[in-house]
Parts: sequence; structure tokens; C-alpha cells
Amino acid sequence: MTRTSIYIDGYNLYYSRLKGTPYKWLDVTALFRDRILLPQDPGATVVSIKYFTAPVKANYARHGEASAQAQTQYLRAIQARAPELVQVINGFHIFGPTSLPSYREGTDPSKDHVSPVWMIEEKQTDVNIALHAYRDAVRGACDQLVICSNDSDLEPALKMICEDAPAAKLGLVMPLREKDTAEGKVPNKRLTALAHWVRRHIRDDELAQSQLPQHVPTKKKPASKPLHW
Repeated sequence: MTRTSIYIDGYNLYYSRLKGTPYKWLDVTALFRDRILLPQDPGATVVSIKYFTAPVKANYARHGEASAQAQTQYLRAIQARAPELVQVINGFHIFGPTSLPSYREGTDPSKDHVSPVWMIEEKQTDVNIALHAYRDAVRGACDQLVICSNDSDLEPALKMICEDAPAAKLGLVMPLREKDTAEGKVPNKRLTALAHWVRRHIRDDELAQSQLPQHVPTKKKPASKPLHW
């Protein structure tokens, strides 16, 4: 039995793989445990699924308050679906004014031509993934760590896990479309070099087969799929 913990970069998964698809109401347990991990390692037993995200800012989101409510419903749903496994770890967003080079066709960016813009940043997601994965590895909380992200910011943490917990096995699931890899978009080589195995994309049929029910029972009011999803 290979005790396995799964770490999902929710922002990376959404914007790299789910945005623009009908598969946003995703059962992460069904996808990552049943359709990705078990075919790769039939002897694996999932002991935790950690989903890292940050609360949506309604005044910046495409659907305003409906986007914030959609995220709330979704996080309630995935936790209620597998309460013994799924944990949501939140970071936060910050807004701030800054200046960036203006786009001028045919010229390189220049600090001599800048425009004021609002900058939005998601904070703590990368460091939360890194710290949770590292702590779980060095404490022996799992034998295998499976990380869903294509973010090179995780490279130092994965290197330290390899050095400080050499018995731990690392798996990577890249939140890419099948056509992305077919068209030459490659998974982050800095991360794949550190992994024991790599899943290079997530297929549409896997997402379609891993959807939550329209209404997911919870201890309170059911969590329902948002209308605009």
C-alpha cells in the first residue's frame, strides 16, 4: 500500500485546463484518485487531497458576485463529497496600483513609456503547497506526493523533498489539455526532472466522467452547480 497525498493548485488547474470548458463542476476525488492515480499506481491509497485556492474577488470577476458564490458552492461540494479526504487551504488576493510598460507595436518594452494599471495577485498559494508537501514528506505522513501544478515556483520545495525525504515518491499531474502537448506545449521541465512519474495532460473524457452531481448533499443546504457553469 502506497499512502498518497494529492496537492492541487486550484488556480493553475482552473485557468490552464478548466476555463472555457463545461467541466468546472469537477469531482477532484474521482479525477485524481480514480482516473489518474490508480491506473498509474494500483497499490496507492489516498490519505489526503489538499486543494489550494484563494477567495474570488467579486468586483474583479467576470460574473461579479455570481462568480464568488459559484466558488463557495464548489468548495462546499468537493469537501462534502469526500469529507474524510478533501481539505481546502485558502490564500488571498491583493489589488494595488502599479505602472507597466505600454504596448507599442514593433518596439520593445521601455520604462520611458509606462501606463498606470491595477495589479491583482494571488498570494500564498505556492508557498502553502510547498510547505504542506514538504511537511507531509519529512513527517512521513505519506509515501507518495502527487502535485497538480505546472508552476516552476515549486521547484525549490520539490528539490528539498528529494534531499530530505529521499524515500518519498513524487508524481506530477500537469493541468494541460491534450491538444496543448500535441501542439508542442511542454510540461515544466524544471519540475518533471524531479518527479518519479509525470502525467502530461488531463483528457476531456476524464473530466467528463468526473463531474459532481447537480446537487451535492451537505450537512446544511445542498451545494448546487452554478447556472453559468
